[in-house]
Amino acid sequence: MSILDIFDSGFRQRNKDHFAAIVRVAMSDDVITDEERAFLDRLARKLDISETVYKQTLKDYETHPINPPTSYDRRLERLFDLARMVYADHELGEKQTALLERLAVGLGFNADNAKYVVDKGLALVSNNVDLDTFIEEIKTMNR
Repeated sequence: MSILDIFDSGFRQRNKDHFAAIVRVAMSDDVITDEERAFLDRLARKLDISETVYKQTLKDYETHPINPPTSYDRRLERLFDLARMVYADHELGEKQTALLERLAVGLGFNADNAKYVVDKGLALVSNNVDLDTFIEEIKTMNR
């Protein structure tokens, strides 16, 4: 096995785990809406998730761990994806927001300010900001 194979398998596993975390958010209200399904479809293509893995993940999304990125910017990218999923149906439920807060802690955000970061992130997503703006605004908030 080459070093490239090792890197590739680790990268693919992180993508699967990230995808599963987003599916977990989508399933927090026990229904995947058409908007959420469209987002999952786009994300699956972006993360190179096969149809087989996609279907399997929908069945057993709770068994995948949350593997936090080491880079703060990567954590923010994941939070952005998760916040977009929570807001995909334009309805923020308490259960979805609470789950997003737990996932944020799992991604490596400080438990003391996870609610604040999630609230700010959801507000940004509701205003249709892009990833770069999202990252900059969250970083500015923490200064």
